[in-house]
Amino acid sequence: MTIIRVPKSWEIPEQEATPESVYFNRRRFLKTLLGASVGATIMPIVGCKQGEQVNSKLADSLDTASLAAEPNSTFSAVDRPTTDAILAGQYNNYYEFGSGKSIWQAAQALPTEDWKVEVTGLVKNPRTYDLDDLQKTFPIEERLYRFRCVEAWSMVIPWIGFPMKSLIAAVEPTDQAKFVSFTSYYDKEITVGPLWSLGKKLPWPYTEGLRLEEMANDLAFFAIGNYGHMLPKQHGAPIRAVLPWKYGFKGAKAIAKIEFLDTQPPTFWNTIDSHEYDFEANVNPNKPHPRWSQATEKFISKGPGLKWEKRPTLPYNGYGNYVANLYV
Repeated sequence: MTIIRVPKSWEIPEQEATPESVYFNRRRFLKTLLGASVGATIMPIVGCKQGEQVNSKLADSLDTASLAAEPNSTFSAVDRPTTDAILAGQYNNYYEFGSGKSIWQAAQALPTEDWKVEVTGLVKNPRTYDLDDLQKTFPIEERLYRFRCVEAWSMVIPWIGFPMKSLIAAVEPTDQAKFVSFTSYYDKEITVGPLWSLGKKLPWPYTEGLRLEEMANDLAFFAIGNYGHMLPKQHGAPIRAVLPWKYGFKGAKAIAKIEFLDTQPPTFWNTIDSHEYDFEANVNPNKPHPRWSQATEKFISKGPGLKWEKRPTLPYNGYGNYVANLYV
């Protein structure tokens, strides 16, 4: 008897997934893409020589140390192609370094040497981890996740890291712990913020938070790498939060402190404007942003050029089967 298997909404045929060679022959891949895309858009403006220098710096920023990890078979495919590494690395939000998308150059100022992550608060086993500790203590794996920005654009990125619930098990929150707060690196001389913040007192450092049961969900993930390598600085090196059912601003970058709390913590965007950026920030096509619709999104499609493909927004970014029960 022939069994016909209907793919789930998050699955994709194997031939549409990014080839392994893309991940592990990265430098050659980046050079090819840079010649086809970034050079084509930059060089007519800045000239060939300067354009080549910019291309080389972008490639260098993405050519971090290799980080091999076995794919988690549950999260090894989605219903759309993986976004090219070079596009994901040149189109970022990182408000500590500016408000535009091309902040990859400014983000290189982030100091990541001897990084420490303090885990504190209402836990039985408080601890400070360095990057070696994280790789040795927790099960490192690769997960392919959709990424949805509140600005209504999206990508698919292969993250490398470990489930947040592994950290929960290691530090053992007390019964009083109901929330968790993530605090990002901040130095007013380095993370100068966006230009529009001039004259305004923004709530630095960047903070984000979750309910403890959200952090314990199977999807919740700490990333220390992507595309087969350690995280580039523009992606939030050396460790960031990845929460694929929520809008991207919930994913705190360059995390320096994780604190377990008994009350809901203040968070950066929710403090600035709670009407536009609520604490939960779950992807919801039926809840428009005050200034634009969330019913559709612009997906950065595969290929060397920055091309947009309009797609319908999925409730919880397509991960409702994992998280919808958290919000009943």
